[in-house]
Amino acid sequence: MLAFLEATTSTTSGMGAMIIWIVVIFALMYFLMIRPQNKEKKKRAAMIEEMAVGDTVLTTSGFYGTIIDVQGDTVIVEFGNNKNCRIPMQVEAIAALEKPENAVKEEKTEK
Repeated sequence: MLAFLEATTSTTSGMGAMIIWIVVIFALMYFLMIRPQNKEKKKRAAMIEEMAVGDTVLTTSGFYGTIIDVQGDTVIVEFGNNKNCRIPMQVEAIAALEKPENAVKEEKTEK
């Protein structure tokens, strides 16, 4: 009878330890994978919201350009000094956004 009780208690303690490990693994996955990805999505959405005409952008293909027009989920970007090189592209193709220098100075003087 005593051997039976020891076997059942070791099985339940083993199950409890296994459940704890599963919870720990899911917590680690959340803090190492899911949470940073959600932060990055929010940061990118904020960048797209503050995008305006005249901003300098870096595309996902590595080209720098200036935004000429914003039309919903499409932007028209002018590349280089050539005024004829205007390409419409999706907003998702923009990797980084940089505000013009004079706009930043104007914001500081207004405050």
